[in-house]
Amino acid sequence: MEQTILNLTQHVATPEQIEAGVFEPSAEDKKEIQKLLTFEEIKETDPWSRFQRAEKIAKIAIKYFPESYNPEEDDRGRAMIGGAPYFMSKLERVLSEFDISPMYAFSKRESVDQPQPDGSVRKVQVFRHAGFVEV
Repeated sequence: MEQTILNLTQHVATPEQIEAGVFEPSAEDKKEIQKLLTFEEIKETDPWSRFQRAEKIAKIAIKYFPESYNPEEDDRGRAMIGGAPYFMSKLERVLSEFDISPMYAFSKRESVDQPQPDGSVRKVQVFRHAGFVEV
């Protein structure tokens, strides 16, 4: 599958997401994205700081879409996002201003039984990628 969805989350894309078209930014850009998505202090969450972070992420993201890209003729660039809920709406808006469609991964939760050596059964929840929700 052609890779068309830039991963702008703190996590590495799963094999299922990669199969669905997700690709990773460079290691250097991934590290910067992770830093921008991480809020250590409450003072970093004011509206201006969130806007600045979102704009920096968008400027990183736009590098991954062709220079010849024309949003009026082509599909918009797409990016998988995720992180602090108080930041996502700001990131959604700024990416949209850069003609990048923000998307969220949609997962299905499956309960899996794992037999244990003592004969007991351990239940674990496994999340399986099931698609994307476009904002």
